[in-house]
This record gives sequence, C-alpha cells and structure tokens, in this order.
Amino acid sequence: MTASFRFASRKPLAAAIALSASMFTGAALAEHHGDAHDKALTADAVVAQYANVAHATYSDALASANALRAANAALIESPSDETLSAARAAWKQARVAYQQSEVFRFGNAIVDDWEGQLNAWPLDEGLIDYVEGDGYQAELGNPGASANIIASDSVQIGADKIDTTEITPELLASLNELGGFEANVASGYHAIEFLLWGQDMHGFEAGAGERPATDFAKGDACTADNCDRRGAYLLAANDLLISDLEYMVGQWAQGEKDNYRAELTSLPAGEGLEKMLFGMGSLSLGELAGERMKVALEANSYEDEHDCFSDNTHYSHFYNAKGIQNVYEGKYVTLDGRTFEGPSLHALVAQNDPELAEKMHEALDTTMGQLQVMVDTAEADGGMKFDQMIAPGNAEGAEIINASIQDLVAQTRLIEEIAGTVGIDGLEADTADHEF
Repeated sequence: MTASFRFASRKPLAAAIALSASMFTGAALAEHHGDAHDKALTADAVVAQYANVAHATYSDALASANALRAANAALIESPSDETLSAARAAWKQARVAYQQSEVFRFGNAIVDDWEGQLNAWPLDEGLIDYVEGDGYQAELGNPGASANIIASDSVQIGADKIDTTEITPELLASLNELGGFEANVASGYHAIEFLLWGQDMHGFEAGAGERPATDFAKGDACTADNCDRRGAYLLAANDLLISDLEYMVGQWAQGEKDNYRAELTSLPAGEGLEKMLFGMGSLSLGELAGERMKVALEANSYEDEHDCFSDNTHYSHFYNAKGIQNVYEGKYVTLDGRTFEGPSLHALVAQNDPELAEKMHEALDTTMGQLQVMVDTAEADGGMKFDQMIAPGNAEGAEIINASIQDLVAQTRLIEEIAGTVGIDGLEADTADHEF
C-alpha cells in the first residue's frame, strides 16, 4: 500500500462540510431533467455521469474527513465527553459518503489497489494501542498483534526493528500489513474508529466501545498513559486519510489529461459499462452479501463485524447498497441534501428493455427497504445492533440479515442480466468464493 502525501489545510468543522459543494465539477453539479430518459442517450454519456457520481462521492468523503480532522483536533485540545461525542459523530458522518464510494472499487483497479489503506478490516487493535485480554482476539501467529505502537518507540518483527518514536502519516502507511499479516491495519477509518471508541467489550450484548475522553487528556489527568502519542496517532491517521482522499478526488476530476477519469472515458463505452456493472454486482454479492454479512452470521462472529468498535455496521451496509443504487440511477445526494442526476444506466437499459429496467429499479428499492429495516431495528430504543443480530440463537436477527442477503443476491442476478442487454456477454459478479 502506498500513498501520496498532500496534506490539506485544516479548516473549521462547518467550512469543511461546506467544501462538498465547491469541489464538484460543473458537469457533476448540473441538474438534468430530460436527458435521463432521452431516446438518443448514449453509453458514453452514461459512463461520463458515472465518473461525475464518483467525483461527487469522493469529494463529499474528503469534505467529511476534513470535518473529522477538525473534531479530532478539538478533542485533543480539550478532552471532554462533549468533544469526544462530537468526534464520534464526525466519524459516523464521514462514513456516509465513503461507504457509498465502495461501488467504484470493483472493476476500477486504481480504486481497489488504493482502498485498503482507508478501509481495511478486521484489524488487530493491539498493533495500535492497549487492549484488554478477555475482549481481544488477535489473528493467530501475528507478531504485530501486541506491538502497541502508541506505547512503544520501536516495533520488532522478526529481524526487522522499526523506529516508531515519531508517529507520522508516512510511518502508519508503512506499517499496514506489517510482517505479511492483513490484520495489521495501522491506518484508515477503522484505526480512527478504534482510537475514538476503544474495544467493544460487550460481545453479543448491547453496547459499543467505551474509551473515556481522558485517554486523550494532558498530564496527570491522562488515564491510560501515552495520551500525547494517542492524540498524535489520531491526527496522523486522519491526515493520511485526507491525503489519500485528495488523491482519489483528483483521479475522478473533470478536465485533467492524465488522471483515471480521462483514461476511463477514453475507453470504448462498453468497457466503461462493464466496469460499472461488475462493480455493482461484486459489491452486492461477494463483498456485502458475502464477506460483510454471510461470514459474520454463519460464524456468529462479532470479530467479523465491519464497524465493530462503534456498532455503526448497519449504516455501513445501508450506504454500501445506496452506492450501488446511485450508479444505476446516475444520481448522488450530497451530504448537505442536494440531489443531482444525469444520464443513467437505468435509462440506457430502458431503451432496449423497459421491463427489465423497471425490475432492476424495483429490486434496488426492495434491497434498500430491507436494509432500512436493519437500520430501524438497530436504531430503535433498546434496539438490536448488527453484532446482536449475529448472536447464536437470535432468530429475529438472522432473519433480517438473511433477507438482506437474499435481496442482494436477487439484484445481482438482474445486474448480470442487464449486462447482456447493453452488449456485455457473460458478466459474472465476483462471489469472493461464497455460495449463494
């Protein structure tokens, strides 16, 4: 994993969120009304709108990462229950746009090769900070699982000794997959999540991580030692997140001659459509239905929960599915609530097979409705979070997850059928070696 380090200037919380509007290209912001159903709609126009949606999504992700940085800085400056709560809320807000962006991973190698540094999971949190043994299940044989970078000035892996005296974005990037273990995740959303929440010690019972604000306190008020290094780690991880997102916003920006958008839109349109459909299907099937739901449910393993420290997994699943719908509809709703749309895959399919186009539209709505059930169940008073749904013997939780999986599988089969309608033969979504 590599990163380009181009650190953004730090802006106040409100200003950072407001950036989401100014970052979009003119094409991405142009509201369309007639051309989405224009009979002369071309595949090239649909692929161009796909790039617009990607740029808008990553721009929102960057804006919210900047807002998270401001909230984290405020926590470190004045640790309190209030500033910790605000930082946690900013982290959850930052997940909204980013999770919608994951549909661009599959089929676009530049995204898939890059995303691990931002969203790799699960992680052995003992690499980063202190852990309590009874609630910690490290990857078998991982020598980095007890490294505790925050408490150490060096990390020893085999014959290699790594100086960790100064915690920087470059250092954290170099420690990802340390020693060849994928669970050694030093950066990204989940490293930040762990630093803000701490371990979730509740197992299958209600409750998320309960790290106290005093873990970031100064002097004698520090409750867990190394509070200054914990704060430095939090900001370094956030800075790396920002620089990575800046890079990807640039790759999808309009008007650049040598970025990924220029490469994509110069390809035959059929190749762009294939990337779109493969991404939609593979996130639906192998990743979301398989890796993120089926694995955790069948193993009854809260260690395989996606947002395991914050108990935010239900929203992560919801917004992953929303990203799939965005690509099909050629639409994105910004973090400040504006809806922009353009030439869509739905309209392109409707030119050849209106019935199939409508079936796909309805299938996506059905999936979103079922994932809304998951969200509503988790967010209700005394609600059932995802790690409770996967508990052994929880028939109600299993029913909610299995219904979500079935809807994702059903929409994937339609995605594969749609591929033939737009001239792509034999498209098969990635199953990630799962059977459905």
